[in-house]
Amino acid sequence: MAIPGTESHPLRVAIVGSGPGGFYAAEALLESGLQVEIDLIERLPVPYGLVRFGVAPDHAKLKSVTAVFARIAEDPRLRFFGNVEVGHDLSVQQLGALYHAVVVATGAAGDRRLGIAGEHLPGVHAAGDFVGWYNGRPECADLEFDLDQEVAVVIGQGNVAIDVCRILASPIDALRRTDIAAHALDALARSRVREIHLVGRRGPVQAKFTPKELRELGALPGWQPRVTPDALQLNVASQTELTLPGFVHAARNLDILRGFAQSPADDGRRPLHLHFHRAPVALSGEPRVERIELEAQALSGDAGAQSATPTGERLSLPAGLVLRSVGYRGTPLPGLPFDLVRGALPHRDGRLVDTAGKVLCGWYATGWIKRGPSGVIGTNRADSVDTVATLLADVAALDAVKAGRAGLCALLAAGGQRVVDFTGWKVIERAEIERGRRDGKPAEKFVRIDDMLAAATA
Repeated sequence: MAIPGTESHPLRVAIVGSGPGGFYAAEALLESGLQVEIDLIERLPVPYGLVRFGVAPDHAKLKSVTAVFARIAEDPRLRFFGNVEVGHDLSVQQLGALYHAVVVATGAAGDRRLGIAGEHLPGVHAAGDFVGWYNGRPECADLEFDLDQEVAVVIGQGNVAIDVCRILASPIDALRRTDIAAHALDALARSRVREIHLVGRRGPVQAKFTPKELRELGALPGWQPRVTPDALQLNVASQTELTLPGFVHAARNLDILRGFAQSPADDGRRPLHLHFHRAPVALSGEPRVERIELEAQALSGDAGAQSATPTGERLSLPAGLVLRSVGYRGTPLPGLPFDLVRGALPHRDGRLVDTAGKVLCGWYATGWIKRGPSGVIGTNRADSVDTVATLLADVAALDAVKAGRAGLCALLAAGGQRVVDFTGWKVIERAEIERGRRDGKPAEKFVRIDDMLAAATA
């Protein structure tokens, strides 16, 4: 059998997931110099994954990358299959039989838990669910967040945690000019949140947020970020970390935080407290969450590998709404191995491996489902390029006859599956833009799959 990649014998690849990882993998394949046939399979009728459902609505510039993705989708060698769920509408085994290679790029939409008492109480939520709620993710559209509470606590030290704080504190008129979901806008307009605590167990040098995100907290009208000077005192290892490559934002973050600490308290503005070296140890309340108990942490160890250990000192805070942002997890794909500890697919250089470490021929991973939830949108490009390089190195071994797109279309037609192609997505997108225009918004997203499907054929 000839090696795939020629006009008469194209390399047929399925990519599962149409977020950044999926599109960047498609781009790398299209630029490989081989003749390829790529099918981008997405469980929702709409593409873009993290960009559509994870980027904060007031960060419109970050969403401009969708223009790049749209250009990739216009290549005739690629076809978008929206509203098709692997593991439901077709199995992993069926997919593997149709393609020379399958790249899994399903991201990490699950959340990590705190593992503390009281985490089950009403009023305690995953920050990812809150983000999905205000961004119109269908699974989150019907969630409820009690914004009648005056004190909100956000646990985490990354950009998502800061996004959540900012959305809670943003002037409603500013949010009205974004593509935030209408149900979230209505609820936030009635919010009674008057105090926010952002809590992290490590110090300011180890925090993962970027200076831009941190600086935006200081620009929120009517709010004042507050941090105690003592929290910004660095041990020797942390001072060394300021010079290490893995801490590129730390020095600028520290400068911004010192500015917050030096600003005199303004009783006319609502406080947004930033707590460092504090870890949540318990939540309590009846019948819903009312308080959170934090324990002071001390950093120890070598620079770049410090760990936080409890000191025994406790602090109790009121907490009517608690949002945990301590990391995301991928979800298993039925029929594929899964690393429960990492919350990601087990792999070696992008090649999926089973529990015994044996490579699964023709199966690959990219993005957060491969490496865990780290990096920004652009990080996925290099990651996808690496995975595709691994795939291309294996092409000689992927020489079986595969039906590819024709086989997928036949399988889905036999099952009566309603498929949304990229033209259908563009119809949905135009309808969302028109819906938004009526209210002075850039778009008003459909938040229910049935409405998306109806719009695709309107």
